Amino acid sequence: MDNNSVVIKVCSGTGSISAGGALVLDAFRKLVLSSDLEASFQNRCRADKVGCRGFCARDVLVDVVVDGEKTTYERVKSDMVPRIFEEHILGGSPVQEWTADELHQSFQDNQKKVVLAHCGEIDPEDLDAYLNVKGYQAARNAFNNMHPVEIIEKIKRSKLRGRGGAGFSTGHKWEFAYKVDDQEKYVVCNGNESDPGAFADRCIMEGDPHAVIEGMMICARAIGAGKGYIYIRDGYSLAVKRLRLALKQCYERGLLGKNIFESGHDLDIKLYPAPGAFICGEATALVQSIEGKRAMPTPRMTRTSENGIRGKPTVINNAETLANVPKILRNGASWFAGLGTDTSGGTKVFSLTGKVKSNGLVEVPMGATLRDVVYKVGGGIDQDRAFKGIQLGGPTGGCVPGSCLDSRVDYESLALAGTIMGSGGMVVLDETNCIVDTAKFFLDITQAESCGKCTPCRIGMRRMYEILERITIGNGRDGDVELLEDLGSHIRATSLCGFGMTAPNPVLSTVRYFRDEYNIHIRDRKCPALVCKSLLTFSCIEETCTGCGMCKRVCPADAIRGTRKKPHFIDQELCVKCGSCFDSCKFGAILKE
Repeated sequence: MDNNSVVIKVCSGTGSISAGGALVLDAFRKLVLSSDLEASFQNRCRADKVGCRGFCARDVLVDVVVDGEKTTYERVKSDMVPRIFEEHILGGSPVQEWTADELHQSFQDNQKKVVLAHCGEIDPEDLDAYLNVKGYQAARNAFNNMHPVEIIEKIKRSKLRGRGGAGFSTGHKWEFAYKVDDQEKYVVCNGNESDPGAFADRCIMEGDPHAVIEGMMICARAIGAGKGYIYIRDGYSLAVKRLRLALKQCYERGLLGKNIFESGHDLDIKLYPAPGAFICGEATALVQSIEGKRAMPTPRMTRTSENGIRGKPTVINNAETLANVPKILRNGASWFAGLGTDTSGGTKVFSLTGKVKSNGLVEVPMGATLRDVVYKVGGGIDQDRAFKGIQLGGPTGGCVPGSCLDSRVDYESLALAGTIMGSGGMVVLDETNCIVDTAKFFLDITQAESCGKCTPCRIGMRRMYEILERITIGNGRDGDVELLEDLGSHIRATSLCGFGMTAPNPVLSTVRYFRDEYNIHIRDRKCPALVCKSLLTFSCIEETCTGCGMCKRVCPADAIRGTRKKPHFIDQELCVKCGSCFDSCKFGAILKE
């Protein structure tokens, strides 16, 4: 960037747009083009849209880069723009009360950005912006100067593993497809990302769509594919829009289509918006969907890399995996492998949410500890409460306690802890979270998302959910915990696909680490976290109650008795345990236990 310039970078991801990012960008652009400014200034000042930079909890984020010096503003609204423009861009003095704080700095400094390096830096809708950061150089080199085996070996040496779930070696998957002697092969980007707590792939596809396409191109060269699909859930409207634009730009510049890079190779990639069902992310179900059939898993007699779409070799990688590929070819396999562990190279993007101070999208090296992610990147537990656990891998992942905080973020370590990496969902729990209710929440998702093809998953998950529901309303029975373990083990062992094999994980992991909390729910009919309403008791504290009558007025069951300015009491026979009295009392005179 020219040191004698002003660049305003406005976050324009889905979260930012919902927070008013488009209005902020428009306000900056109007001021830049103002007739009151000299033409020389207008020529060296611009306002760009950029992808999500991760700290979604503080959108809209704006970087103002003046003569190479960057200042970040948080929670920017359009009415704040004139002051930033006047005082900082024209006057040279940043508006200090709106700039990013130490928590933001810690959030960014403790990450290692590889796949997210361009997100927040370049305009995702501008092909030239991607070309200016060496975009498509790796693909050009792959098509013109590298043999497929050379590409595959480089990916294998990098120790890149699939970022969408099982963590299978990407290079070996490509090798299986390459070795099949068939003229028709496919490469598929799995952008379904149906985990409700994960948004890594969405942000990559929104913020750096050309990196995903370039990764697909390199994969196509490696396996000999001439066709590709970007399978993306239709609900990701912004990602769909930007990928569609990126594909159009590639065809217009000759980067896709006939004789790409003048190499003699043809490659066509189509966008395939999908319904977004959870099961569509499973490889065989995805293949069925692309073929126009109902998305249901099928028994795997062979790998999809050998027998996929229309019976042809098909490599399926998710967006994060593919976006890493150009970086590996440009920087080398050793560089990428060196970022991670002995078995997993590179970094992993996580969607860090829950009871943590800094929510957002984070990228850390493989092998970083959970403690690093929660306390260094995430800033620790919100309101400095006690850490209770962390749910990893989404609805089919597992929940681990504080004793696992020093576990490393890699596939083997997480498996030993009883969970999975999955698509990168990471939900932090504190002392106010009920473990049984949390497990029930995730099972509510999985039992509803089951495709229904196999009995263990279809019926078994429903039975497990019913048992959890019974426990949380105070009807738990002796032996319920053991029954949950037995059901979960059988579902895991007999389900048809990976979804059913991992769906019991939230229950099995919480029973493993938090069995006492289950027993308290069943034996004592109490919820230690005070979450399960059916197990709560509300009462008035006589010494504290002022008799203001607020609780009495809001009670929907007319269960509160008492006269004005005298202590009230709650009729437990009539109380429906809604908590309205507790929420409305300004004097802390309602006891919840």
